[in-house]
Amino acid sequence: MDYLKTFIIGGLICVVGQILIDKTKLTPARILVTFVVLGVFLQLIGVYQPLVDFSGAGATVPLTGFGYNLCKGVAKAVSENGFLGIFTGGITAAAGGISAALIFGFLVSVIFKSKPKK
Repeated sequence: MDYLKTFIIGGLICVVGQILIDKTKLTPARILVTFVVLGVFLQLIGVYQPLVDFSGAGATVPLTGFGYNLCKGVAKAVSENGFLGIFTGGITAAAGGISAALIFGFLVSVIFKSKPKK
């Protein structure tokens, strides 16, 4: 049942993104930024955590989950370090994901040869 909940919530988030791509003139980059900001906002007002508790990776893997992670990290760092936590919390919370993206991106660039678009 957990897999079904994860698939449904993650799929619904992706459907929203696809609708935005198809029905608006927003660029994909703006949609991605909107999703991250939406994740931060939803966590800030307390709506995203219950969604994460319900669906797990279905809510944490999409870009809204990245925003949720940033907001959660900032809140934790502010409670531990005060004002300085505003600047350090998000980066600390997302460091694992950012590092993995850099490392895997580098490995792919070493293994595969890039080709120009035709």
